[in-house]
Amino acid sequence: MPIIVNLDVMMAKRKMSLNELSEKVDITLANLSILKTGKAKAVRFSTLESICKALDCQPGDLLEYGKES
Repeated sequence: MPIIVNLDVMMAKRKMSLNELSEKVDITLANLSILKTGKAKAVRFSTLESICKALDCQPGDLLEYGKES
């Protein structure tokens, strides 16, 4: 998948657990886990906004485009 999700990297930089982020953004652990592992097929802008607000980051800090090999 050419879109790489760096949610785990930003969480580590902010020293925030998946449980803590889940509570702050009001998203289930299961859905955050799907996003974190890169298995999500889509993400709502409102969800992305909530995550960016909680982690004090930009969308580009969480998502990047990687060329397929």
